Amino acid sequence: MSTWRNWAGTESATGVEILRPSSTDELAAAVKSAAEQGKKLKAVGSGHSFTGCSVPEQVMIRMDDLSSIIHADKDSGRVTVGAGTGLRKLNAGLAAFDLAMANLGDIDKQTISGAISTGTHGTGARLGGLATQVVALDLVTADGSILHCSAEEHPDVFAAGRVSVGALGVISALTLQCVPAFLLHAQEMPLPLGDVLDGFDEFADSNDHFEFYWFPHTDIALTKRNNRVGPGVGPSPVGRVRGWIDDELLSNKVFELTNRLAVRRPSLVPRINRIASHALSAREYVDASYKVFCSERNVVFRESEYAVPRENVVDVIRRLRDWIDTSGSRIPFPIEVRVAAPDDIWLSTAYGRDTAYIAIHQYHRLPHDPYFQAFERIVSDYNARPHWGKLHTLTAEDLRTRYPHFDDYLAVRTRLDPQHIFENPYTRQVFG
Repeated sequence: MSTWRNWAGTESATGVEILRPSSTDELAAAVKSAAEQGKKLKAVGSGHSFTGCSVPEQVMIRMDDLSSIIHADKDSGRVTVGAGTGLRKLNAGLAAFDLAMANLGDIDKQTISGAISTGTHGTGARLGGLATQVVALDLVTADGSILHCSAEEHPDVFAAGRVSVGALGVISALTLQCVPAFLLHAQEMPLPLGDVLDGFDEFADSNDHFEFYWFPHTDIALTKRNNRVGPGVGPSPVGRVRGWIDDELLSNKVFELTNRLAVRRPSLVPRINRIASHALSAREYVDASYKVFCSERNVVFRESEYAVPRENVVDVIRRLRDWIDTSGSRIPFPIEVRVAAPDDIWLSTAYGRDTAYIAIHQYHRLPHDPYFQAFERIVSDYNARPHWGKLHTLTAEDLRTRYPHFDDYLAVRTRLDPQHIFENPYTRQVFG
């Protein structure tokens, strides 16, 4: 028996049985045994979700020992990996085969199965989230069976299982459609927020990957444009000193100190944000795609993120800015905005529509409820869908209206797990 806590400190479990299977057969036997004893079971990866999606009530399965590249076909780009493989390890392993993920999020702390199960995404108007790169997966179901799922084999389970919030079973392995390794030309520069909002569609459509961070209480946004390089262009990475200053000193150590100051002196937050936004300087570099996509983030925070139809994102940001300006709240963390293409995964936040993501954050030692509640009220006017791994208060009743295949997903769940051994308080909230 042991105690488990997630990265953000928002969820924990004490006195749970922890199992560490080292093979798919051991995993299947563990699931079957727990089910026969009527125990509730959850698999956990890195614990990087803010919600309770992986919190166990009785049995936790750690996937650490199912964390390797099982098979790689460089010609087809198909790579099969153990479900517990961390993204950092996966990216390095793919690079050794001269392959890469087509798109990634902005951190690499998660496991691949945890990332897809919660709908983790990056940015790119013509690209989907990580789950859209999955072409097959092996799912251990409640009776200990192992289902191999793809678009051709158990297609309904495949449609439900790529973003499943861990409620269908335990993914043991998955196959990714990778691409040849590529370089990205990164351009980062601060711009007036008004210019970014006015030109948002052009920014999103004219770059392979576009995102921006807006610092509340300021008129400045940091824009990031990442594009594939042309033939003959080689890497020119950020220098070691500049990289340490920008990515470690300023983004982590100094940012931690300024947030601690914000706790003691909230009235200073607008001034701190103005100084931070004006300290941003433009930089350009070329590096391996995964090194450009992923950043090191060590400051602990709380996060809520909603997906809205892309045509509504500017309205949401302007309304959120109005609330911040009139509420008296002090927000030291920037707001992040990204985009994604439509996809066909039943519980994907980008299902069936061009999507924009708005992620709001608050330092873990500052109150976040009023801010997050105001954000939810604003986005509720736009049929918004919450990130499954980030803080929200929606229930099954709310979510059913926002996902056309919500009941289809529940039907697959009932068929695969009639006793709901993979449920926990969070799944009861979001699935009933």
